Amino acid sequence: MTPSGLVRCTVMTAALALALAGCGGTSDDPVTSASGAAASTASSTGSGAPTTQAPSDAPSGGPRQCPVKTRSVPAPAGAQTDLTKKPAVAANTAPPPADVTVADLVVGTGAEATTLSSVEAKYVGSLYTTGQEFDSSWKTSVDTTIPFTVCATGTIPGFAVAPTGMKVGGRREVTIPAALAYGAQGQPPTIPPNAVLVFVIDLVKVTPPAG
Repeated sequence: MTPSGLVRCTVMTAALALALAGCGGTSDDPVTSASGAAASTASSTGSGAPTTQAPSDAPSGGPRQCPVKTRSVPAPAGAQTDLTKKPAVAANTAPPPADVTVADLVVGTGAEATTLSSVEAKYVGSLYTTGQEFDSSWKTSVDTTIPFTVCATGTIPGFAVAPTGMKVGGRREVTIPAALAYGAQGQPPTIPPNAVLVFVIDLVKVTPPAG
């Protein structure tokens, strides 16, 4: 796969097929094969493409909630907390988590991202077991960001839910099981089948959901 747009097909680089469906992805891409403005559940199809499910209203009638949940874990030792520097992901020999885990490396102080917020973020994506980087917004420039909507189609489900609860100025490491990434299909040659992924995300901008 060529490094084409993670969200902006004509601007961004991305070895992932995290592109918006409107950017011309194929039906073989787990992201673009999902339909509807929805986040994904943990189940997947035979092709490795996660299925989708719309955010639901909170029981109290409050803001809509993403069906994909995250679990907070401690920040790894030695994590890069200088936001002016590109983060790196270390190889990991521990058994990978079965759910999406988030570790806040830097806690932001700005606007908070919630389900269906529009956000802009920097990212580095790596393989869990080796730490090998497969894509990064930093390749373009230190200021390059990608836009996406929290808990909506357009990115893989584990990535889409990742900024939930983050505040602008924060940095978060997110570990995503294969079922909420590219499943048994993978994204050869950079992402093998059943790969657990790790992203380090810097949250740059948040726009509250409409309504």
